[in-house]
Amino acid sequence: MAFASQLSDYLKKEEQGVLDIMTGSLRSGIELLDMANAHLLSHQGKRLRSKLMLLIGKALEGAASDKVSRLSAASELLHNATLLHDDVADDSSFRRGVPTAHSLLGARAAVLLGDYWLVKAMDLVISCDSGGGEFTRIYSKTLGDLAEGELLELQKAENADTSREDYLRIIYLKTASLFEVCCVAAAMACGASTDVIEDMREYGVSIGMAFQIKDDIMDYGSLSIGKPVGLDLSEKKITLPLLCALEDCSKEEEESLRAMIRQIEAPGNEEAVCLAVRQKDGVKKSEAVLEEYISKAKSALGCIPEGEARDYLDGVASYVSSREV
Repeated sequence: MAFASQLSDYLKKEEQGVLDIMTGSLRSGIELLDMANAHLLSHQGKRLRSKLMLLIGKALEGAASDKVSRLSAASELLHNATLLHDDVADDSSFRRGVPTAHSLLGARAAVLLGDYWLVKAMDLVISCDSGGGEFTRIYSKTLGDLAEGELLELQKAENADTSREDYLRIIYLKTASLFEVCCVAAAMACGASTDVIEDMREYGVSIGMAFQIKDDIMDYGSLSIGKPVGLDLSEKKITLPLLCALEDCSKEEEESLRAMIRQIEAPGNEEAVCLAVRQKDGVKKSEAVLEEYISKAKSALGCIPEGEARDYLDGVASYVSSREV
């Protein structure tokens, strides 16, 4: 059985509990809203962030507590709220092969729906605070990170001047920060020590960085991942495979390629840039960086008690590296 299916079976009871919390928190009595929510809930993705939180809860406490479950639901609501907004910004008609809320309801309704899911996510986060506002603070920071990451990426795409430092900052802000808060929040909810919380931060950041790098690698491959292959390049986004190629170029070659990226819509430019990535082994070099983050994630698990839940956390790292979707 594939790892993803094994993990879903292992967490079947806990995941149903999270889904029940999400469903209950979204119930409104407004027909259009409830219909849209039902559509979205029935076409969820892998819910990897929630799975990580549930695994941490089981590893540290033997079972996912109610607080871990509520925070897991909040994290999924927040993640999906960002996807609703992304689909409007990108004018996407499909996600994971399913029509988006944007295509079904229009941009205005989709944005409002994303806002609604975001508010409900924060309601759940606030409900887990014991008076000090510790969960609200860390989730609030993450919301800022997500917005900053998307805006920085837009800025860099406009100028086609992304450096490796820029890229790593962008993928931390727009992707890894959410994995980070999920793992930190789960550990905090379990009453873990500061050392364990920091190790879970390292695990979450490393998984998140690896997850985005893998997505960026697949964007230069032939696999169908729910968006057109080469979409990042068509939007003038310089991701790691292209960066690795640029770093292996002479100054003149790099300037020429960046000029092509700024005019990527011109005939032949996209093909020429992709050829450079292949010739300079950009994908292979990116895979080496990916494996560095996978190794960091696995190393961070030394603080977690041995057992099935820890084995699955280790397996998630391997899965992120090898996944094809």
